[in-house]
Amino acid sequence: MRIKYLFILPGVLLLLFLGYPLIKMIFNVDPKILLDTAKEKEVMDSIMLTLRASLFSTIAALFTGIPLAYIFARKEFPGKKFLEGLIDIPVIIPHTAVGIALLSAWGRHSHINKLTGINIVGTEAAISMAMFFVSVPFLVNSVKSGFRLIDPRYENTAITLGASPWQAFYTVSLPMVKKSVISGSIMMWGRGISEFGAVIILAYHPVTAPVLIFERFQNFGLQYALPVTVIMIGISLVIFFLVRIYEGQK
Repeated sequence: MRIKYLFILPGVLLLLFLGYPLIKMIFNVDPKILLDTAKEKEVMDSIMLTLRASLFSTIAALFTGIPLAYIFARKEFPGKKFLEGLIDIPVIIPHTAVGIALLSAWGRHSHINKLTGINIVGTEAAISMAMFFVSVPFLVNSVKSGFRLIDPRYENTAITLGASPWQAFYTVSLPMVKKSVISGSIMMWGRGISEFGAVIILAYHPVTAPVLIFERFQNFGLQYALPVTVIMIGISLVIFFLVRIYEGQK
């Protein structure tokens, strides 16, 4: 028996496990109720806030995460393993703990607030910050892996031909990891829009889509939360599908 046939069954079971709840949920929602829910200002505001906040956090990570990923991929220095582990911590620790940590660092009684008067709690900036914290490892690790696959000799050749180190990075290395950047950005953006634990502690209001779903489920039950859930999943699937098509064409 060919090995591919041995792999079909567990693969099908995995796909069924992932797909069945989503399909069942979609068919459990009345189309009219779904349309009425989509017209609600509260729902649309929460979805747009979620998409926007996660996009801002991803853009911020592109400017901070790509340079760090490059350093991790190219340089050896004392404490490197510790710092790489620090980047991975948000994937491991409970995200409610992330919210508490951010609240203690940026909240009303924090040193930052006492020194600057800045208190971001309950703002869109706080939502983006929470999303950034929990999702940035996906971008950094994806881009780091991309840089590690590139032979440093390409950059060195560019430098010997007269390019500065910055020019060699920008014109040679960065274009070669474009797919890693796109993939990492997609994963970070997607992880950000799904964040609940850190967001609800740092900024319960304004309400993001995951918080709204929880709020409606808690107050009114499953049937009231389902339409918002279906809308959010549908929007996410469409955007991911379009981005994947774009990625595959490059």
